[in-house]
Amino acid sequence: MDEFLDILTHEGKSTSEIRLKSEAHQLGLFHATVHIWFYTEDGQILLQKRGAQKETFPNHWDVSVAGHIHAGELINNAAIREIKEEIGLTIEEKQLHKIKVRKNKIRHPNGIIDNEFQHVFISKLSTTIAQLQMQAEEVDDLRLFKIDTITHALDGNASKYLIVPAMQNDFAFIKENILRTL
Repeated sequence: MDEFLDILTHEGKSTSEIRLKSEAHQLGLFHATVHIWFYTEDGQILLQKRGAQKETFPNHWDVSVAGHIHAGELINNAAIREIKEEIGLTIEEKQLHKIKVRKNKIRHPNGIIDNEFQHVFISKLSTTIAQLQMQAEEVDDLRLFKIDTITHALDGNASKYLIVPAMQNDFAFIKENILRTL
């Protein structure tokens, strides 16, 4: 789905320009996204399997919830909206714990140039997976993974799980922040 995004400078400041997501990806314009990592009391992390029809990394395991911040939308509101859309969970703003803003630049083989400032949150999963509702167009599966299983897969060990490569860059930091809350 194409949506309007606020365009940012290389430093993450507003340019006051609004473009369609498709244009931002075609031209490599910086824009903002949210990434929300859900974890359980026993230290497992919820990952989503990206839909087979996704333009980038289809059928790969990825962050619990991620999405673009719409033009004019507040960051926390975007996170709450994306959570509701992708996994059917309603949460309150106080359940979001922002841990960083990450600048990410990636050029995909299909021509998409994805230059993002990712607003990264962690949040305790307050329900069972059975109660979550996957967004059919975006998510093919949801699963709780032990932290060690994710770490093992990211360390390049033979794994039956295809994991989005960008997760490699930040997972140690995510893991550290989640373990601090347990």
